[in-house]
Amino acid sequence: MTLEIVEVTAHWGKKGRFEPDQFIWQGQAYPVESTGRHWEDLDGLHVLCMTPGGQVFELVFQLNPARWMIRPPLVTPRMA
Repeated sequence: MTLEIVEVTAHWGKKGRFEPDQFIWQGQAYPVESTGRHWEDLDGLHVLCMTPGGQVFELVFQLNPARWMIRPPLVTPRMA
């Protein structure tokens, strides 16, 4: 699946890495309840994020140009 540009609000965590707080995808704001695995590869810095309801998203921070990307989940979350 391809990456899409996404707007993310994040902060520097205690472990010295980005911790997303919220992201906007397809016009909807998703608060991040928790983050899981972090890893880095040629695409950038990946962060698995869980939103309310247990949906997991993969956010990717790319440095040049500086931007956040999202790899859409295989199953689109149901809109409330």
